[in-house]
Formats: sequence, C-alpha cells, structure tokens
Amino acid sequence: MLVKLTEFFRNLPGKQCAECGKEIEEQHECYGNTCNSCMNVQDL
Repeated sequence: MLVKLTEFFRNLPGKQCAECGKEIEEQHECYGNTCNSCMNVQDL
C-alpha cells in the first residue's frame, strides 16, 4: 500500500537533541541537531 507523501512527513517522529534527548523545534533553515539549552542560547 502506498502512502501519500504528505502523510509520510506528518507521521515522522519529532527531532531530538543529540545532547540531552529533548524534543526540539525544527526550523526550515536549520539542520542542527542540538537544542538551544545545550548550545547555551537564550530565548528572546
């Protein structure tokens, strides 16, 4: 059975931080795999 492409991407698990394992918010222009907390970045 074939799955629609949009359904495939919708069902992918969330991206996790490589350091702490916490789920991170993905951004379209970023390929990083470390959360802001582990990178010592403060939220504005």
